[in-house]
Amino acid sequence: VAHSERYGGMWVPLTHETVQEVAYDTDHFTSRTVIINHTRPGDLALPAPIGVAPPITSDPPFHQIARRLLLPAFAPKKIAALEGEVREVCNDLLDELGEIEAGTSVFDAAVQYVQHVPVAVIGRMLGLPADDGDIFREFVHEIVVEINQDPREFDPEDRPLDAYLDKQILDHIENPRDDLIGFLLNVELEGQKLDPEMVRGMIVLLLVAGIDTTWSAIGSSIWHLAQHPEDRQRLTKDPDAIDFAVEEFLRFYAPVTMARMVAEDVDFHGCPMKQDDWVLLPFPAANRDPKAFEDADSFIVDRRENRHAAFGLGIHRCLGSNLARLELRVAIEEFIARFPKFE
Repeated sequence: VAHSERYGGMWVPLTHETVQEVAYDTDHFTSRTVIINHTRPGDLALPAPIGVAPPITSDPPFHQIARRLLLPAFAPKKIAALEGEVREVCNDLLDELGEIEAGTSVFDAAVQYVQHVPVAVIGRMLGLPADDGDIFREFVHEIVVEINQDPREFDPEDRPLDAYLDKQILDHIENPRDDLIGFLLNVELEGQKLDPEMVRGMIVLLLVAGIDTTWSAIGSSIWHLAQHPEDRQRLTKDPDAIDFAVEEFLRFYAPVTMARMVAEDVDFHGCPMKQDDWVLLPFPAANRDPKAFEDADSFIVDRRENRHAAFGLGIHRCLGSNLARLELRVAIEEFIARFPKFE
């Protein structure tokens, strides 16, 4: 377990066992905020156990209630039915690359292809305007990247994402339709419809979780295949290997780290963790633990036994894992079908 004085005190368990232990211990580690930054949660609009983006910022017992509300929208059959739509998105993006000449054409697969796939898919699911993809990408950048800036540089009243989503929620209320925002506005919690603020928090979670992590996973996978022709050729010659490859891409290039805060002072394997200390959960480190994975630092395209932690561990294991796997598989399949050789 490593420690840093940064961010007012931060602990980092590095083995699969210790990462898992923190993830499952909801008594000593709270989820009321899950991205490490320079500030503490303070007086949140939706305090624990709900948090600002339920269910990922929720603690038990509310967490299970909020998660159960979202489960039907991400059921395996519901997600599987989206495959044709995801393929259409991928092929449209590949078409937009224009004329590609073997041996001479150069393009940015991350910016021109990868970053658009999850934006288009989650945008369609939520029922947000198709032309707003650039807006979503900017919001994700602000939430995930710029959160590390000095808090004194931020205007607390400047909340463009909240304003944007409030407008979309109002439009859904005035013009009901069958999409994920409509679904959230109609589900009931203990006989009552959700507060618009809670709906907005859930949409923020779905946007960020549905975009940033997925484009990272797709981008890393294509980046890997560009440098390892033997793996690319294996997938071209043996398409059935893609399911194993997807899991190994997720393990080897795990796109997510999350955080907890220490809820009350605790001695964690000799580490004196104090209330409100940060605890980073580096799932990528857990995925490279040699005690948990044979030959952990090698990418094995058809690794058979692969119980990785790329989707997290504990009560917050990724709700959208089926959707992420679908997008990752289809995006890779369509890219290598279009470009059997690339580097």
